[in-house]
Formats: sequence, structure tokens, C-alpha cells
Amino acid sequence: MVDLSVILSICGIILLIVLIVLSIKLILLVDKANKIMDSVSSKVNSLDGIFATIDKFSLGLSRISETVLFNLTSLISNAFSKKKKAKEEKEEESENEDYE
Repeated sequence: MVDLSVILSICGIILLIVLIVLSIKLILLVDKANKIMDSVSSKVNSLDGIFATIDKFSLGLSRISETVLFNLTSLISNAFSKKKKAKEEKEEESENEDYE
């Protein structure tokens, strides 16, 4: 019969071979994952430039729209204030004529 130490040695050798194969596969898997991560990182970095450009464009557009709205609002308020002043002047003139 086969001795117990021989069976344990054979099982140990088989286990060692299986662990070596699994560790090699694990190393290859980690290398593939690193390549994928590098690829994703480079693509994200290229998108950062695009998003920065879009951000600058939207900021410029916002400033332009604020300026246009401010100018339009001041133009309208000036027009109403002129009408109000003209109306007040007419009322004052009519009051002055009434007193004379």
C-alpha cells in the first residue's frame, strides 16, 4: 500500500501547482484591469478638456445675457421714468395755471 506521507506529498504538490496557476491567472487579470483603468483615465482626461471648454462657453453666454438684460431693464425703467416725469410736469403746469 501507499504510505500516508506519499499521498500527502502528492496532494501538496498538486495544491502547489494549482496555486501557481491561479496566481499567474490573477497576475494576468490585474494587468488587464490596469490597462483598462489607464485607458479609462486617458479618456476621462480628454473629456475634462471638453467640459472645461463648455464651462467657459456657458460662463461667457451667461455674462452676455446678464449684460443684455441689465441694459434692457435700465432702458425700460428710463422710459417709464421719463413718462412719469412728463406726466408730473404736466400736472404741475396745470396746477400752476389753475392758481393764476
